[in-house]
Amino acid sequence: MLYKVYLSDFMLIVFRYGHRAFRDIRVTTHCALVSRVFGADKLVYYGQRDDSFEKSLQKTVGQWGGKFKVEYAEDFVDYLTKKKEEGFKIVHLTMFGVNLPDFEPYFKKLRKEKKILIFVGAEKVPGEVYKIADYNVAVGNQPHSEIAALAVFLDRLQEGKELKKKYPGAKTKIKNGFRNTLKE
Repeated sequence: MLYKVYLSDFMLIVFRYGHRAFRDIRVTTHCALVSRVFGADKLVYYGQRDDSFEKSLQKTVGQWGGKFKVEYAEDFVDYLTKKKEEGFKIVHLTMFGVNLPDFEPYFKKLRKEKKILIFVGAEKVPGEVYKIADYNVAVGNQPHSEIAALAVFLDRLQEGKELKKKYPGAKTKIKNGFRNTLKE
């Protein structure tokens, strides 16, 4: 199956910048869910540490399967710098980047990378991120949802093949359009 080549050949991390527990719990949760279903290996977040978010996400993974992880980063610059040193290509999704249609030729090159980190912000992103990123990419160069940008970008990166991903250890699956809770 060709889609497994895309999903197993590289490590894909989504980095959520600026989480505010009192305000962003739904948005950060949706970033994590989109990251998971669109083939990411983990979501790393920075801002306020949120144990309830982490536990809720791990409960979802336990029920629906897979090996998706969530981590907290104490210092975003340090984390991004270390990932670059480890060979990660960093893609910053921002309305101030290269518009997605103009980025299309770079997807072929990016697909050959072994390690990719997608950076999405919640609040104003410091200028350092634009400099650290290998690519600053926009979905429309207009104000938009970071969740929508993440989904569109991840889908284009993997050409839709991520949607056929299997989730080992699932206790619940959708079969023929209906939820099926599996008995083990």
